Amino acid sequence: MASLIGQNLPTLVLLAAIGQLVLIVASLAIPRVLGWRAETAKLRPLTRQVFWTYAAYIWATNLSFGLVSLHPAWLLDGSPLAAGVTGFISAYWIGRVGIQFFYFDRSDAPSGPAVRLAEVGLVALFVYLAAVYSAATLFNLGRIGP
Repeated sequence: MASLIGQNLPTLVLLAAIGQLVLIVASLAIPRVLGWRAETAKLRPLTRQVFWTYAAYIWATNLSFGLVSLHPAWLLDGSPLAAGVTGFISAYWIGRVGIQFFYFDRSDAPSGPAVRLAEVGLVALFVYLAAVYSAATLFNLGRIGP
């Protein structure tokens, strides 16, 4: 099983790239769906600016992960750098899955089948990304082979 994963890692990483690039496009709708403009208008200016800065950094990080993953060989060369980068990306997505389930308060989240379907799709993507980059890290550390 591990060698099957190792053999398919370039394709899995390329699919992860596409998933992250789709995510950054889709995430442009989140401020509208969650009413960020009205919500952040209630904040002090500095707090509002920090919020938007953090949102931009997360968006740019996701974009960067997607762009670097368009070249799977860069992330799967078995080097310490590749292991470090894939380890960081896997920790990022594992953390995001944890935040989804253990931190977010969804009590006032928008409802409806479209929103629910989008959430399921996002969580599935986050789990996929965590799994792929974890496998890539193990590959780079020599724990799974080609």
